[in-house]
Amino acid sequence: MNIQQFQHDLITWFKEEKRDLPWRQTADPYRIWVSEIMLQQTRVDTVIPFYNRFLEKFPTLEALAGAEEQEILKAWEGLGYYSRVRNLQAGVREVSEQYGGTVPDTRKDISALKGVGPYTAGAVLSIAYGVPEHAVDGNVMRVLSRILLIEEDIAKPKTRKRFEEAVMQLISHEDPSSFNQGLMELGALICTPTTPKCLLCPVREHCAAFHEGRQNELPVKTKAKKNKSVSFLMAAIRQEDKFLVEQRPAQGLLAGMWQFPLLEAKADLLPAEAEEILTAVLKGDVDQAEKVISFKHIFSHITWEVEGFIAGGKNMEAPNGMRWVTVREMHELPMANPMKKMIEALKVRGVLE
Repeated sequence: MNIQQFQHDLITWFKEEKRDLPWRQTADPYRIWVSEIMLQQTRVDTVIPFYNRFLEKFPTLEALAGAEEQEILKAWEGLGYYSRVRNLQAGVREVSEQYGGTVPDTRKDISALKGVGPYTAGAVLSIAYGVPEHAVDGNVMRVLSRILLIEEDIAKPKTRKRFEEAVMQLISHEDPSSFNQGLMELGALICTPTTPKCLLCPVREHCAAFHEGRQNELPVKTKAKKNKSVSFLMAAIRQEDKFLVEQRPAQGLLAGMWQFPLLEAKADLLPAEAEEILTAVLKGDVDQAEKVISFKHIFSHITWEVEGFIAGGKNMEAPNGMRWVTVREMHELPMANPMKKMIEALKVRGVLE
């Protein structure tokens, strides 16, 4: 491969064809860091409005470092994978305390920050600081597996090292930002997982898989383990003008978020069965249960199959970790998408405004 020509073809295409995205209008390492964390496991179109709102609320590294956790969870609400924003804030606080508010510009230092992995480190270093460092994600591995005809399984952690070394051999030292972003953009727009648009590809002349007609065989990737399903009962229990809500544990899935009481239970519960379970667990008088929604919520490793009920409560006290809130207070709490699905169902029923 003519590396210099490959760099030229990729960077020229990127500068001419790149999408107009808000994080491409800044060289601020904090804002680029925020965008890269948001873009993990989330589509670009989904991220854009969240990114804009988040930075309106926390425009500087110092603003995020000084925010309350419930405040940042509320700002992240609906974006999912909430450990990302907790780790982001922890890393930002480390920068504020240890580096005087300036994001480090070396891989060693930036990689030591909470929540900053090899990809995020390389993306921030190359895009914000112009440092020729690799930023290898799934898109980049797919593109390079085809260009270089790499047949190693990209699902295996050790394979990433091969791609990181490849990027360091190919990367432009004059414009590492456009080079890395060009690889990412190529994977997003042209060199897609299925039916790559090879005839539109700016670097197809350099692509070994294209020349051998093997682009649809790559990358090699073993299938992930099957997602397991768990059935839950979610209950919107109303007592007078308030609803019972609970905060999820500080660690684990949806940590710190608020929801209606959620209990593991068998599928296809009858209202009477729901009342019996809730009365026993919450140690209060729960009646008039009515099913309002059934839905699935898919996480990366588990699927929640939720049956949502509305019910009445009498002479109930809020157990530990729970509290009674008005509808207005409820909407001020950070809530994950399963809770929001339940709220929408209650709005349809006219129970909530």
